Amino acid sequence: MGKITVTPCDIKGLYVIEPKVFYDERGYFMETYNQRDFHEAGLDMVFVQDNQSMSTRGVLRGLHYQKQYPQGKLVRAIRGSVFDVAVDLRVNSETYGKWFGVELTAENKKQFYISPGFAHGFLVLSDEAEFAYKVTDFYHPGDEGGLRWNDPEIGVKWPIPEGMELNINERDRNWGGLSETFHFQL
Repeated sequence: MGKITVTPCDIKGLYVIEPKVFYDERGYFMETYNQRDFHEAGLDMVFVQDNQSMSTRGVLRGLHYQKQYPQGKLVRAIRGSVFDVAVDLRVNSETYGKWFGVELTAENKKQFYISPGFAHGFLVLSDEAEFAYKVTDFYHPGDEGGLRWNDPEIGVKWPIPEGMELNINERDRNWGGLSETFHFQL
């Protein structure tokens, strides 16, 4: 294998990816994506678009998905720290409705690959965070759906520190729960 370590998560279709980081007196170098290494690890997706966002402490984005044009996403924090979450919306999956979360930081350099068929979101834990992600399909306006971030049926355990005020936009506060959301037949 090349310069990455791919660890499958307990939910099929989710992977934590750790690049090999080469440090010296000047700083560091790492490959964040190498098609050959990904293919050797069984990940044969094709990325078509890169996205980047910046958010401040307490911002919670999500949980989002695309209905007719589902996207696979390779996500990472390039500055700061986020708690990243994926929820399985594939009705034929044995882990339907289950969630997985991982802390992604500029320091740990971990990446998280989320296959199509999952809702995705993140909570910013640092003062600011820059978040970058590659996707396997283009953004299609009007195709986005969402799942309520605090749906008790799912029970995501967001690591909200005492005193943190959440900043959630109105659209994300008003998504429905698991029983009211879109379900993938992948």
